[in-house]
Amino acid sequence: MTASAPLRLAPGHRSVARELAETWQARDLLFTFADRDLRLRYRQTALGAAWVVLQPLVAAGIFTFVFGTVAHLSSDGRPYLLFTFAALTGWNLFSGTLTRASACLVGNASLVSRVYFPRLILPLSVIPAALVDFAVSLGMFAALLVVYHVTPTAAIVTLPLWILLLAAGAFGAGLVAAALTVKYRDVQYVLPVLVQLLLYASPVAYAASRVPERWRALYGLNPLVGAIEGLRWAMLGTDVPDAGAVTWSVLAAALAVAAGVIVFRRMERSFADVI
Repeated sequence: MTASAPLRLAPGHRSVARELAETWQARDLLFTFADRDLRLRYRQTALGAAWVVLQPLVAAGIFTFVFGTVAHLSSDGRPYLLFTFAALTGWNLFSGTLTRASACLVGNASLVSRVYFPRLILPLSVIPAALVDFAVSLGMFAALLVVYHVTPTAAIVTLPLWILLLAAGAFGAGLVAAALTVKYRDVQYVLPVLVQLLLYASPVAYAASRVPERWRALYGLNPLVGAIEGLRWAMLGTDVPDAGAVTWSVLAAALAVAAGVIVFRRMERSFADVI
């Protein structure tokens, strides 16, 4: 009798189409995670969801004093508080999505290691909560427009485009950060520092036009420049963003999502083992 060949068990290849189909089938779980995130975020806080408005409002006030009153930087003819608050709504959408997505796997370690479900559900679930925060801030911005007697321009119709660019870029980067954080916990300490540096390297508290000419090319490598300037143009009617910067923002967002999905899928098999 001849010995039979050893049987080797290995995880099968999962196509992107199949994974997306499973994720869609588990969409109820996605909204359950998103609802849980919203309910738990401000539990046992005195001000509750008011922090969603207070955080950008206080930050906008500080930027207005430092950059508008002290440094006398231009705000394209708009009230400086509105100028910075508009950009902060987009920045908070980006940074909130990126930060929460990066910690979603480690924060749900017990689920990842014990229960099977499409892992892509976890980073996707942070987007609805981030959009709710953005909507609340947008409502506050609308109230400020009334206070300052500012009327939105026709550019407001482009607002969904800039929201999509910021959310997509943050989601793609968040996928990479989430996958790396499982294996390298250093990421959760390095990422907040990088996000803080990126805040000042983006046109949030100042206009991109204020950057010296000799630094424009280097500054333009930041893909958030076109997206944030575009968001401010849509919300406040400031100068039209540079076409090259907008094109780079679109390409960077697409590349971020593609790279994020590739890295996430390649490392996904080891999540339950090392988390």
